Amino acid sequence: MLACSRRCGGRLFRALFAEVELDAAGEFQDFRIAQPGYICLNCGAPAFDLGEVPAEMEAEAQAEAKESKPAAVDILCPVCETMVQVDEGMECPNCGSPLEVA
Repeated sequence: MLACSRRCGGRLFRALFAEVELDAAGEFQDFRIAQPGYICLNCGAPAFDLGEVPAEMEAEAQAEAKESKPAAVDILCPVCETMVQVDEGMECPNCGSPLEVA
């Protein structure tokens, strides 16, 4: 379902990136939306496909979750002095001492 971003109430929209297939006589055969992008024919504002909103919100949430994960860090174990790559709350694999990532 398409909706105008200005909420003007328009019911006609134009697909900006649509490919149309015609036969040799110029008769319409088929279409394909190459990239989602629409404008409202009532006011000219961008329009949105409300059916794609939940999927976009999920993709954004997953991207934010990946960015918020702390990266693995190389630190020197204070007990056995071994260079260890650790995440938060891990222990040294060589001596078992708890390691803190600042």
